[in-house]
Formats: sequence, C-alpha cells, structure tokens
Amino acid sequence: MPAEQKKKAKGMFQKLAENDTYRKIVLVAGIAGIILIFLSENFRSCGAQPSASSSSSPAKAVLTAEEYEKQMEEKLSGIISQIDGAGNVKVMVTLEQTSQDVYATQEKTNDHQTSENAASGAGRQETNNTDETSYLLVKDSDGSERALQVTEIQPVIKGVVVVCDGGGDPSVQQEITDVVTTAMHITSVRVCVIKAKK
Repeated sequence: MPAEQKKKAKGMFQKLAENDTYRKIVLVAGIAGIILIFLSENFRSCGAQPSASSSSSPAKAVLTAEEYEKQMEEKLSGIISQIDGAGNVKVMVTLEQTSQDVYATQEKTNDHQTSENAASGAGRQETNNTDETSYLLVKDSDGSERALQVTEIQPVIKGVVVVCDGGGDPSVQQEITDVVTTAMHITSVRVCVIKAKK
C-alpha cells in the first residue's frame, strides 16, 4: 500500500473515531454481537441438543402380540377393501411367534482333567467340560448396565383369514390371496378367503 493511501485510510479512521455518532454505532453493534453470541449458546444448550437419556437409548415403540395382530388386520383391511369386488372386509391375523430380542453372548468352556492311579498300576483319567454362557453388557450414560441387543426377530404370521362380500368370486379370491401373500410374505396355504354371509 503506498504511503499516500495509508495516510488517507488512517485519516478516515481517525475521523470516524472522533465522531460521536460513529463511536456509538460501533459500540451498539459490538454489544448486539455479544448478546447474539450469548443467546445462540443458550438456545443450543437448551433445545437443540438431545438429552443424554434420549441419545443413549432411542425411544422404541414396543407392541404386544395383540397390538401387532390388530395393526396388521387394519392394514390388510385397508388394502383389501380397495380391490374391485371385495366389498366389506373383515380380516383376522394369527401369530405363530411373537417378536423376540436377540442379545450378544459370550461362551466360555472350562476343561478339567482328573487322574487316578490305583495301587495295582491301572489308572483312570476323567475329563469334565463345562460351558458357560453370559450376556455382553454395555453401560448407559447414567451408569446402568444392560444386555447388548444384536437384533429383533419379527413376529411370524401363522395365518390370515379374510371374510368379505366378494369372497365367493374365484377371481376376487385370487386377487385377495395374492395381495395378502405379497404383503405378509407368507404362502397361499396360510391364507383363507371366504364369502361373508348376508
């Protein structure tokens, strides 16, 4: 920067510093900046960050077998009622097995050998094996321990019964069976479609 330009810039800053109005504007802008920084830190700590309990264990909706059956029945009823010719629909879902949680385990095998020598010179050797299985535990942020969940096995559908107005028509029966087997990942042997009584 040439000396002349430095002199002009210095002169301009001096004029601004000497002017009361500009000094007040700079002071107010500085205070406003500090307040904004303070407020942004408070908002971040209050609302934006999840609490320790919610971050360590995400909320999981646990459904009972009856609730799961009811949910599947409602979903299937909604889909089947859209099929042309089905009419009024009632669905019943039965479960072979409810959902199961699978936990991580570790196995430990202990081998214990014993030897006996008789006075006659004949000896006997015995080996005992013991297997020990224990769950792997993890600590939560609050210090409590829980078993480490590996996966959850979804409930197994045993069968689906559909009673509808159009259940007597073979083409409607086939369409409903196709919809149910596709939606529930089951074979057609597990699906029964019948006509509703009048």
